[in-house]
Amino acid sequence: MTRLFCFSFLFLGLLLDGMAADKMFEDAYFPAFRRARDAYNARVPQDDFSKVREALVSGKISLDNSSEKNFVASLLKALNISESSQTLVFSTTSLQLSRISPRNPRAVYFNENVYVGWVPGGQIEVIGIDPEWGAMTYIFDIPRRLNEKPVIKRAERVCMRCHAANDIGSVPGLLISSVVPGPGGGSLDEFRDGEIGHHVPYHNRFGGWIVTGEQGFGKHWGNMTGTLSDGEIVPIRNQFGENFQASRYLVQTSDLLAHILHEHQAGFVNTFMAATYRTRDVMDAKVKEIPATEIHAYLDWEAEKLVKYLLFADEAKLPAGIAGDRHLKTHFLSKAKMAKSGKSLRDFNLKDRLFQYRCSYMIYSAAFQGLPKPLKTKVYERLRHALVKDPAYHYLPLEERKAIYYILKETLADLPSGW
Repeated sequence: MTRLFCFSFLFLGLLLDGMAADKMFEDAYFPAFRRARDAYNARVPQDDFSKVREALVSGKISLDNSSEKNFVASLLKALNISESSQTLVFSTTSLQLSRISPRNPRAVYFNENVYVGWVPGGQIEVIGIDPEWGAMTYIFDIPRRLNEKPVIKRAERVCMRCHAANDIGSVPGLLISSVVPGPGGGSLDEFRDGEIGHHVPYHNRFGGWIVTGEQGFGKHWGNMTGTLSDGEIVPIRNQFGENFQASRYLVQTSDLLAHILHEHQAGFVNTFMAATYRTRDVMDAKVKEIPATEIHAYLDWEAEKLVKYLLFADEAKLPAGIAGDRHLKTHFLSKAKMAKSGKSLRDFNLKDRLFQYRCSYMIYSAAFQGLPKPLKTKVYERLRHALVKDPAYHYLPLEERKAIYYILKETLADLPSGW
């Protein structure tokens, strides 16, 4: 009995110490992005779009200026972004709000490292993810003369007012809103309280967006505008092409699967870039509440949160199975890093969850690869523990854990010894 009591008190003491450490880290004051703004502005961007920008300036590649659509299509091709990733948003929640409405939605296209926005008749907006500094923002006009090169400018001053806001971690990241727009696109109501990521319930998503391929999926806020009557919102249907000329866009979809992938990626980028900024500040002794003696514990705390996102611990369950646009799926799967078994982290499930093997393919992205080395090492250690024996991840069956383990072991070059 004495040994049992000793063990119980030891366990309780460790638990209380852990809770105290968690509170210390949660309550710590991390420098706001504005403190790092000068270094961010001076950064020579290392995002994927910056490489294409350099190639355009040097003349190594050229884009098709013969029409707006052709220009956008050629830009996406240069960035290896599928046209079928297109999602359309008609709420005025963008820099080009005066051009956006239910009659002229903004199109968004993306891969794991670059996000392109285009409003027909307007400008091109691009966000490239720098591995150390997050979202790098650019804006430019579509050239109207043959052989004219686009003049591409960084737009950090105006964009960071929203893209480094408190609700996305106060570091340069990605935004997704869900609102009920009025007839002109202005918001009548909003949902999700700034939350972004695969944990957001589906019934709170898609407000202000066109969604195709969602028939039978369940309740959501997409495909509608509204008016106010006696303080209540009266919904008005706004399906694809009903209030705008569909042929103006590259494809005739704003596919549900594209929306879900975009949501997962945005949450990943924001979560991991915020951890990168915080860890850098802690290691540079800029967070007075976290002394050097607590850095090891702090890295464990950050790693635990990151692994939970990596392994879809809080993923919202799909209300119903979905098909997904076949062109989008084909392009997405073509970029898979496969294990010897032929399995990959891009293999879809689409019945009750997004992926068959619940570890994010974004582990290969710039947002993950740019983690400070001490934190990345901790994440890899914590990830291995989660896959091998941690009961907290009981929702992952043994066979799924084994599949994830070997996919990572055979496709990641920087895993620490012990994997």
